[in-house]
Amino acid sequence: MPFNGVPAEERLHWRSFLVKLGAENLKGVKNEELLVACHKSVYIVYTMLGDVSIFLVGKDEYDELALAEAIFIITAAVKDICGKPPTERVFLDKYGRICLCLDEIVWNGLLENTDKDRIKRLIRLKPPSEF
Repeated sequence: MPFNGVPAEERLHWRSFLVKLGAENLKGVKNEELLVACHKSVYIVYTMLGDVSIFLVGKDEYDELALAEAIFIITAAVKDICGKPPTERVFLDKYGRICLCLDEIVWNGLLENTDKDRIKRLIRLKPPSEF
């Protein structure tokens, strides 16, 4: 879970809050059915995609409507990379490519790209990273 702009001392609180929120509300939810919550003046939009829970958190101009737009493109990109709603295994196998894709969608906490075709072109241009 990336926590862009969240002070280190608050990250544990947010991580446990999101885990609890998902455990309470995501049971029986259909694929890509959006759920919305608000906590400490912060909006949370979340869903299930296959076996994977996806949470987007924002505030100010990143309200629930902006987050819903972003989660739509993220779920579309993940399905495109995985070929279907992913199992946990497939998601982890494709994790590197998913991260490249997420990097093009959200950059430094700001929504950057929402065009699926443009994102596909941009991730193809990335050079392989060296370890």
